[in-house]
Amino acid sequence: MNANPTAERRTSSLAGRLNEAQPYALGLFRIVVGLLFACHGAASLFGVLGGSTVPAGTWPGWYAAVIQLVAGGLVLAGLGTRSAAFLASGSMAYAYFVVHQPESLFPLQNGGETPALFCWSFALLVFTGPGALALDRLFGSRGGAGTTPRKTGGYREEQGASQVAA
Repeated sequence: MNANPTAERRTSSLAGRLNEAQPYALGLFRIVVGLLFACHGAASLFGVLGGSTVPAGTWPGWYAAVIQLVAGGLVLAGLGTRSAAFLASGSMAYAYFVVHQPESLFPLQNGGETPALFCWSFALLVFTGPGALALDRLFGSRGGAGTTPRKTGGYREEQGASQVAA
């Protein structure tokens, strides 16, 4: 028991506010990560944003750029988020282990920080879903697994992931 009930109320109130903002923070995270990933693809495919173009059809660079542009755009819009994030995460795992990791073990030494961060960011989106402000919510809510929050046995389930209710 807390000796100061005012401090306890303030803490639970802050936790409640943070929990209410969680879908919006996740949506903003999804938008930023999707935009950055799509920009990588656009730079490689079209030479924009200071990038140099990759010759069409070359393995693996051109295919990676197409995945970056398409999957990044889908994640940005929140359309087919989990599938697009799964594909993007796998492509970044491939990039890390095939291109960067043979040079050295650690990302800081082998220049693989960006693929590692993208890989884990997209893996997170596979499990959390798109958050707020996603087109998935407009088009895909017909019986989708856990698209609306619901209370069950002390847990709040949203986007298919369980969290302890505050």
